[in-house]
Amino acid sequence: MKIVRADVIVTCPGRNFVTLKIVTDEGVHGIGDATLNGRELAVASYLKDHVCPLLIGRDPGRIEDTWQYLYKGAYWRRGPVTMTAIAAVDMALWDILGKVTGMPLYKLLGGASREGVMVYGHATGRDIPEALERYAEHIEAGYQAIRIQCGVPNMRSVYGVSKGSGMYEPATKGAVEEQSWSSEKYLDFVPKLFEAVRDKFGFDTHLLHDVHHRLTPIEAARLGKSVEPYRLFWMEDPTPAENQAGFRLIREHTVTPIAVGEVFNSIWDCKQLIEEQLIDYIRATLTHAGGITHLRRIADLLRCIRYAPAATDRRTCRRSAWAQRCISTCGCRISACRNTWAFRKTRWMYSRMHGVSTKA
Repeated sequence: MKIVRADVIVTCPGRNFVTLKIVTDEGVHGIGDATLNGRELAVASYLKDHVCPLLIGRDPGRIEDTWQYLYKGAYWRRGPVTMTAIAAVDMALWDILGKVTGMPLYKLLGGASREGVMVYGHATGRDIPEALERYAEHIEAGYQAIRIQCGVPNMRSVYGVSKGSGMYEPATKGAVEEQSWSSEKYLDFVPKLFEAVRDKFGFDTHLLHDVHHRLTPIEAARLGKSVEPYRLFWMEDPTPAENQAGFRLIREHTVTPIAVGEVFNSIWDCKQLIEEQLIDYIRATLTHAGGITHLRRIADLLRCIRYAPAATDRRTCRRSAWAQRCISTCGCRISACRNTWAFRKTRWMYSRMHGVSTKA
């Protein structure tokens, strides 16, 4: 079996998505997601101009060999654009292998090691009452873990909270929108939000919060210490991930669990944090961290020191791969599930994906 075609499709059902479709000479095709929020066209060009021509004539079953070829064959390796493109190819090749063998991905990866994976939802409000209302809706829907975000009083806009009713999207295209920010106001307000959650709902649900990289290490340490009474499941991205030494300072001051890794693209980005046990959860994504093949390496490193992977993926074609990877990964603790966005928007997306054929 040989690869005879590789098509890059850009669609825009409300926002841009990039899909890679690899077709073999036997008519079997595989689908991979190449969406890099806000930089979709950069990945599309990288695939069309640099990657797809290299795939023609290759054996789709040589997944590891193809991954190494695309990664090591480029002098300028790593980075979000390169790793997203490689991830799309990797995902499509695993898709082809699954179709040829008639086996789901989790069986190809060694079989199930669990019956399911706990997921968390997003409860976001412009103020505390609205955030609590969203939190209650998630509890009623059956969520055991909920991430909560809330607007800070007397601030025109807040990084991490959508202006309207839609899902907040941090990686936008074009010029960066200027937003107001005050670390002091945020640090004084957020513990009140968590106090309101615990006062109303108790400690029966796992409580998560995303800081969106906005604090200095010492500010993040202060936040972690101040919210310890509310027993957060994790404090996500408390400080810019580039400053990995900063996580050591945070760790020295608080026992609040730390999650990071959404912007990481390879095992080398998180190696120090994992080996020195400066974080508790790694959140590398399937699409931006080299695909299934590379994410398995990160999971293996985590298992060496009993860390817990925590996945995050929203789009339908990669959600299937994400779910099966979680089921086959021993130690995977939790994953994001944006339920209202996922099922409502993906149905809407399919009705607008012109040019994406289900046939080879």
